[in-house]
Amino acid sequence: MARRCAATGRGVQSGNNVSHANNKTRRRFLPNLHQVTLVSDLLKSRIRLRLSTSGLRTVEKRGGIDAFLLSTPDAKLEPETLKLKRRVKKAQAAAA
Repeated sequence: MARRCAATGRGVQSGNNVSHANNKTRRRFLPNLHQVTLVSDLLKSRIRLRLSTSGLRTVEKRGGIDAFLLSTPDAKLEPETLKLKRRVKKAQAAAA
């Protein structure tokens, strides 16, 4: 499973450990990912996603997973969340 946030797309970065003697060794900066369960009002179900803490704060700021998906452009979403967005749009159309 990829170490990538489903909401923001934040992934692994690489860099160097630099010692006092200025020796450089490669290292990885991992995103702070959590397995979270969010409730979708339109789908009437729970959705499990792997989100970073900043991604979870973004989802909550936008008003929940449904509002986040509908307000985010397709180009900025991961493939997993893009499929979810299509399901939410279909449920929204059926409810209207």
